[in-house]
Amino acid sequence: MPHDEQQTDRRLEQVILELLDGRAPGATMELVRQAAGRLVSAGEVEITQAGRTVEPAEARGPIRIRRRHRR
Repeated sequence: MPHDEQQTDRRLEQVILELLDGRAPGATMELVRQAAGRLVSAGEVEITQAGRTVEPAEARGPIRIRRRHRR
């Protein structure tokens, strides 16, 4: 594995651990969905299910949150 790729892998691992360590006590999935909904409203992210973009209020079950495609 190239050195740059190893550095990226290590950084991704570190970010995951930082996010897990920094989770707010008592944070629930509903709070995460609300925060994601605010980011959707701000135009920062999209919520998807089965690969399709969905409105936050329509999402039922597991969701994915991704950066909005910039045009």
